[in-house]
Amino acid sequence: MDRGIRGFEPAFLVGIEAVRRTHGPRLAALAGRRLAGFAVVRFVEDGDWFADLPVVLDFDGIRVEVCHWKFDELSIGWNEIDTTAAVTGWESSEFTPRWSGDHESLAPLVGRELTAVRLLEWRPRPPGRDMAAGTVAVEFVFGEDFLRIVNGLDENSLETGAAHPDYVRHELTR
Repeated sequence: MDRGIRGFEPAFLVGIEAVRRTHGPRLAALAGRRLAGFAVVRFVEDGDWFADLPVVLDFDGIRVEVCHWKFDELSIGWNEIDTTAAVTGWESSEFTPRWSGDHESLAPLVGRELTAVRLLEWRPRPPGRDMAAGTVAVEFVFGEDFLRIVNGLDENSLETGAAHPDYVRHELTR
């Protein structure tokens, strides 16, 4: 599932424990770094964000690459994706994907210090038939501001502000 992205070799995990065990300490170690930049893929023709592809956040030279897939899978990569390379394999498509440093939810956070990273687990109340139950989001805390990359049910979705109360917070430590 490289989708034409150089360096993108996702390792999808399911569930809070798998994500915390594999990436928790490394995510926590990002605290204290500044968000130097970011990259998302947009279509040249209309400027729309292609949310199926990774969101890349650069914290002073350490890049974390977050990508949700299917209904419950999350891949987090580290310094693997080359956002300077063209996205390939779309020649027969009517759309041309290209890396962009433009996103209204991310731009205001550039230059800000990351104070914490948390994993959030969606646990709706009351429990019932919610396809998103158990999905894992990554929350980046910038003082009083929050950015969450969540599973938008088979794509990435970005949320800002306070998290919905049905998220269970899992603090990360180094």
